[in-house]
Amino acid sequence: MALKIIDHGSPEYRQMIRLRDETLRKPLGLSFSQAELEKERDEILIGAFEEDKILGCCMLVKEEPGVVRLRQMAVSNNVQGKGIGRALMDFAENIARDHGFKRLTMHARKTARGFYEHLGYEVTSEEFQEVTIPHYVMEKKLR
Repeated sequence: MALKIIDHGSPEYRQMIRLRDETLRKPLGLSFSQAELEKERDEILIGAFEEDKILGCCMLVKEEPGVVRLRQMAVSNNVQGKGIGRALMDFAENIARDHGFKRLTMHARKTARGFYEHLGYEVTSEEFQEVTIPHYVMEKKLR
């Protein structure tokens, strides 16, 4: 498996959009707008690939000095539970550190809370609704 930063607009980016749409949006009856996708031009886009096929992805968005937010974490349904999410998180944390960020935050789906807690993230909010489902703000100090 190869982990890499993806260029906005590239064939890998188009695969990333399809994966996020299939795993994160369609199950909720949602889709991406062109404006949403255009905003991702300045984000750090990350993908996990087996040969040329995307297995998982996420992105990092600068929130404020020293703080970066993880968004749109998705792993293909047929390869979940095989360590791809953990590898993506390790890679994303290293990229964040390399860019000088000291803290990583996210709006984690309630169903993923245990996964992130296992990786050292802490819940820092009450449960809230986002895109029609329960979430928590979670964060971790990057050392």
